[in-house]
Amino acid sequence: MKDIGIDLGTANILIYIKGQGIVLNEPSVVAIDTDTKRPLAFGSEANQMLGKTPFKVRAIKPMKDGVIADFEITELMLDYFINKVKARGLFKKPRIVICCPADTTPVEKNAIREAAEKLGAKKVYLEEEPKAAAIGVGLDISKPNGNMVIDIGGGTTDIAVLSLGGIVVSRSLKVAGNVFDNDIKEYIKDEYRLLIGDKTAERIKKEIGSVYNSDPENEIEVRGRDLETGLPSIITVNSKEIEKALKDDINKIIVATKSVLEDTPPELSADIIENGAILTGGGSLINGLKELLEKELQIPIFLAESPLTSVAEGTGILLNNLYLIN
Repeated sequence: MKDIGIDLGTANILIYIKGQGIVLNEPSVVAIDTDTKRPLAFGSEANQMLGKTPFKVRAIKPMKDGVIADFEITELMLDYFINKVKARGLFKKPRIVICCPADTTPVEKNAIREAAEKLGAKKVYLEEEPKAAAIGVGLDISKPNGNMVIDIGGGTTDIAVLSLGGIVVSRSLKVAGNVFDNDIKEYIKDEYRLLIGDKTAERIKKEIGSVYNSDPENEIEVRGRDLETGLPSIITVNSKEIEKALKDDINKIIVATKSVLEDTPPELSADIIENGAILTGGGSLINGLKELLEKELQIPIFLAESPLTSVAEGTGILLNNLYLIN
């Protein structure tokens, strides 16, 4: 029996198999034929089609803000990926640990559980992402010490203080990597009257994205469609402009983090002042974020060693220690 851990993210899906580690890391995207409703491609292959499909093909992201937006497509995607990694045993059903944002509603949790059960799971365990991330980065959350995690994913940012194996205080907000991409798209549309796609915005974020002490000489060429002429056009944008584009939403994360710190019991606050907070998730990789958070929060901030895989690594540890799941 191959027990499975799944980080079912808005941007990427990661699968961890007990005894093997992370065996899959692909975009949460499915391309379907709009006439027959049949899937044509999944993951990386489907992601290549985003913004480039003909009329009868749609590239869909079935996860939105960390939860299932399209149940049927999510089920197809999970089924495809679990078959791809050959995670189904010949005779026994696997146990599955799936992670979800900290404020996932009971209805949303039931949808996630139902999708996993349809895959033939023997038992489905749901765990909150910040807890899995904390475990995945190596924090010992079982002791009576305060540990803080800021997990910035594709669809949600989860901020949590953990102690004695559970979450003491948490906030989850729908501001994360995908929102940053949209901020960049809107800034370029407003400032340059140029329309760009999601993938171009993501490339800008990854290559020159910055949120603190940005270098205006760090530039990138951007291609898109001129809104005035309708013709293809090229502009140049710099890191300082991207800092301006992201400022409002980055501030929302700072405000939410301060709110968590304000609600944290004093004894745990003392631990966090000493030990700081761990920054994880794909959105944490944007330049200057660590330094900006340290300046605004006045606590040490540490970037996880593998921010993109922390939650999936945490599911792997949870598979071996199911008693840690609340």
